[in-house]
Amino acid sequence: MSEPIRVEQKFNVSATEIWNAITEKGQMIQWFFENIPNFKAEEGFKTQFLVENEGRKFTHLWEIVEVIPVGRIVYSWKYKEYPGEGMVSFDISKKGDGVKLTLTNLGLETLPQNIPEFRKESCKGGWNYFIKQRLKTYLD
Repeated sequence: MSEPIRVEQKFNVSATEIWNAITEKGQMIQWFFENIPNFKAEEGFKTQFLVENEGRKFTHLWEIVEVIPVGRIVYSWKYKEYPGEGMVSFDISKKGDGVKLTLTNLGLETLPQNIPEFRKESCKGGWNYFIKQRLKTYLD
């Protein structure tokens, strides 16, 4: 198993505000994926939606596998069109006078490495964009 991708960001908002931003569909579509059809922070909940990039289709298949309210949520993350499966966790913790969100992405090596979006640099860049830019701007 290769090294996981980790992205950390400190926020000057409450843990509850971060939790709501990463678990409520109405907020998620504003900073994450605008076409998430439904989302519930409940173990066993499944959703799917299509993202297209440069002519390639990526039907995201998410299943929630762990929920600790206002602390941690973990998804199984697969694609209908490609073999392999990842796990993505969002962990919220107190950090000094703020709150830290740590995203961890495991299993990237199980996805086809000939697809540019599945390369480590691309994946890390994507998570940095979502957490350090989109979510930070949304919560600030």
